[in-house]
Amino acid sequence: MENASARNLWGDFLDAHLEFASEDAPKVIHFCDNEKDADLCANLVCKETKRATSHSLQGLQLRNEALPKIGDFYVVTDWEGNAKCVIRTTAVKLLPYFSVRNEHARLEGEGDKSLEHWKKTHWDYYTRELAKFGKSPKESMIVVFEEFEMLHKK
Repeated sequence: MENASARNLWGDFLDAHLEFASEDAPKVIHFCDNEKDADLCANLVCKETKRATSHSLQGLQLRNEALPKIGDFYVVTDWEGNAKCVIRTTAVKLLPYFSVRNEHARLEGEGDKSLEHWKKTHWDYYTRELAKFGKSPKESMIVVFEEFEMLHKK
């Protein structure tokens, strides 16, 4: 793990949770594609308001990223790479964009937690994400809905 802040937070987590000492080093992540939203989401995760995220399956595939799995650990950072908390994936569901419901938006905990807010901000994000590959989002595209729990924070 190259990020010293993340390495230190992971070490603090392991000191408090020896049962995970044999786990591989977690992936270090930030949410979103801009500083304002990344920092906001990191804070929402630390407050346990944000307990889920949604990836476009196509985006993951185009970047050759693996699907998240139950039990995956992550160190969440702000945009600048300052470690904020450790999370662990608790559920992964694949569903079409058009079938995302209020419960999904509420678990993501962003904005006013409404489905309308979720659809607007995620459509905009998926548009920016996929445009880099000459693609665009579709109502039928598959969304990877990942739920997680916050286990340790700075």
